[in-house]
Amino acid sequence: MAVPFIWLVSSSLKTETDAFAIPPSFIPNPVQWSNYVMGLTEFPFVRSTINTMIIVVWVMVGTVLSASLVAYGFARVRFPGRTALFILVLSTMMIPSHVTLIPQYLLFRELKWLDSFKPLIVPSFFGGGAFYIFLLRQFFLTIPLDYDDAARIDGCGTFSVFWRIILPLSKPALGTMAIFTFMSQWNSFFEPLIYLNRFETQPLAVALTTWVQTAHGAGSMHYVPWVAIMAVSTLIALPPVMVFFFAQRHFIQGVVVSGMKG
Repeated sequence: MAVPFIWLVSSSLKTETDAFAIPPSFIPNPVQWSNYVMGLTEFPFVRSTINTMIIVVWVMVGTVLSASLVAYGFARVRFPGRTALFILVLSTMMIPSHVTLIPQYLLFRELKWLDSFKPLIVPSFFGGGAFYIFLLRQFFLTIPLDYDDAARIDGCGTFSVFWRIILPLSKPALGTMAIFTFMSQWNSFFEPLIYLNRFETQPLAVALTTWVQTAHGAGSMHYVPWVAIMAVSTLIALPPVMVFFFAQRHFIQGVVVSGMKG
């Protein structure tokens, strides 16, 4: 899986002739750093990065808060129909997102949310997704109930137990969920493509596609070399690679521990 990324980085440092030469070579000679200058000059990298970070940060906050609350209810609060409701929540994972796309689009259109970040951010504050609820519930079940009992003796209510006891003990699972959310939102393409039409509001993945179509589509008047596009693509791909590389140990620990108890 590393070969495509290595080829992308290599091509971003070549001349356009060398990038498409046969037989191909992984080592650029000479190294063309000017491709990055050209790409950053032609592509609104800073603005698109800010758009992406706004979406990523708010979705991470909404997902962590809402999914942890729902998971805590399923793991710690006893109420009639809890198991059946949890199974119902899990069953939503079998519904493809494309099935609900048109109803959601019509709803957001009536709310006049199109061409804004709201359709991408607001839903994350209402559950965060069945997978994240399942992940956190499994982790919460591994935390002994003795902590809850001790906190209640000290006068903590249900929410205080959740906020002061459960969440601080759940940092590995919360970190795992944050990494998953970052990866999915940084690379998110389909939903931003549907809801964001103005180039000024598009995140990196969609803005890059729009830029390529403008430069190489039918009737385009301004040509941008592919090596400059590869340079921008390399910069876009670096953050997820770096996050996974530096957080790999924390990521694996969270996944393993969250699956220890059913």
